[in-house]
Amino acid sequence: MIFTHDTELTLRAACVLVNTDRVDGERLGDMRSLDEYLDGFGWTGRRDKDDAELASVHRLRERLGKIWATADDEERAVGQVNALLSDTRASPWLTRHAEMPEWHLHLASIHDPLWQRMGAEMAMSLADLIRAGELRRLKTCAASDCEAVLVDLSRNRSRMFCDTGNCGNRQHVAAYRERRAKEDVLREIEPSDAVEAAVSENDVGGLQTG
Repeated sequence: MIFTHDTELTLRAACVLVNTDRVDGERLGDMRSLDEYLDGFGWTGRRDKDDAELASVHRLRERLGKIWATADDEERAVGQVNALLSDTRASPWLTRHAEMPEWHLHLASIHDPLWQRMGAEMAMSLADLIRAGELRRLKTCAASDCEAVLVDLSRNRSRMFCDTGNCGNRQHVAAYRERRAKEDVLREIEPSDAVEAAVSENDVGGLQTG
């Protein structure tokens, strides 16, 4: 583990949130899908379960996507993370509960609006990433036909592909097929080269015996 458990969990939650409208259309379009996302990451506290709450989470998603998009520009990314910390009025305090019995930080009251609580914790996790000099762990999938983002938590920062659309396997298969196609072309060319070489040798032999 590179960061604390709650930091890595929150970074993954932010990544998944950003990708909810980047693969196969809108996948956070109603309260049911929002509840599934929240339950999947153990978000606790107030839920209004109305259109305004859903729209506010969509706006948070857009802000997070912009942070990923500027991950190669530290100053811009810092400015956006600071703005999110300020807008959510993040104020850290230690807590533990049934969903996460270990002591961990919350950055907002359980009574604050959902987007505010999510945004505060995600902004703090991004701040941890920046303080550690690891902003480059925020990446966009290397597949040419994919816009999904990823947070690379591997020790050597070697991840290139997201895990939303089997992109890594697709790229490996494509590369394999390209290599096989090149090998097939070479095999088709080589016999004719061998014939030409044989003809050349016969010509030389004929001249020498003549």
